[in-house]
Amino acid sequence: MSPLELRVVYPRPSGSKMVLRTEQDWNKDVQPSSTSTDGTVTTFQINATRPYLYFKPCLITQDGQLHWSVGSNYLALNTPPKAGRDLYPHFFGSMNGEITQKLVAPEADGGRLYRVYLPPGYSENTLKKYPVLYMHDGANLFFPDEAFAGVDWEVSDTLETLDMMNLIDRIIVVGVYAEDRMNEYTKPGYEAYGKMLTTGMKPQVDKSFRTLTGPATTAVMGSSLGGVVSMYLAWQYPDVFGKAACLSSTFGYKDDLLKRIRTEPRRQLQLYVDTGYPDDNYETGQTMRDTLLERGWKFGTELLYLAFPHGEHNEANWAMRFHIPMQFFFAKHPTPPST
Repeated sequence: MSPLELRVVYPRPSGSKMVLRTEQDWNKDVQPSSTSTDGTVTTFQINATRPYLYFKPCLITQDGQLHWSVGSNYLALNTPPKAGRDLYPHFFGSMNGEITQKLVAPEADGGRLYRVYLPPGYSENTLKKYPVLYMHDGANLFFPDEAFAGVDWEVSDTLETLDMMNLIDRIIVVGVYAEDRMNEYTKPGYEAYGKMLTTGMKPQVDKSFRTLTGPATTAVMGSSLGGVVSMYLAWQYPDVFGKAACLSSTFGYKDDLLKRIRTEPRRQLQLYVDTGYPDDNYETGQTMRDTLLERGWKFGTELLYLAFPHGEHNEANWAMRFHIPMQFFFAKHPTPPST
């Protein structure tokens, strides 16, 4: 087997050194094959004898102390197609992300509250920029004491578990608090809501945090009416939101999305739609699925629809399903080898 190329990206302090430790011998330093001129990218070539390899970057500081990267072991697959991996470890912070206090975004009626989830290592490894997920019904995402009926989506826990599993890229999540969801998640109220997000909140988030700003790395997500407004936002602003996840969505209730999708030019979007069964908008979800397939969405890559037997219309069920669109949108993929 040809060597695995692993690239560790980190703002390495002066006098420090980056090495790897692997399951082939956890007590032995693997030395780099090259280091970038500015010292921020350290490249390793690893000869693995199995189809996979667990490893960890380690930082040796100027005083000779060895610091293991925080979190679970990294997993590299030694299988075709061969490509490299860019890694953004941190060595001194927590295994958990950070959820900000409520922030305020400017808009015509005086401001909109939102919270931001920053993934583990955000503050330490300043070379990393992140995809962003905008989620509606922000009170239901992070804390049981804020959430409807005391049940939240466990967003941070799920994302950190997926990260431990080496399944997805780390992301920033923006939880947008609702003010009048029956109005702002349906037509015509979602028109003003969309303008607020695109002209007020997103520019502020992009200015304040290290985000990847393009539509391919910006997603929007919600459940029930929050799924409706997510589809609206992606359809109305495909140059802003390139991905939309719509869970248990009440399509057809005070919206014209099915008509627009059937008659307007096709957008370049990646879409996730799901429903429970039998009483969780099962019929309208399938109607949206079939409409998108008729318009040319490729199932499995551009569109994913799933139905859940006995799935109910509540936060507990959406929390259990949250990991699926995260893997669909933000799965880790190999990156091309350096030249």
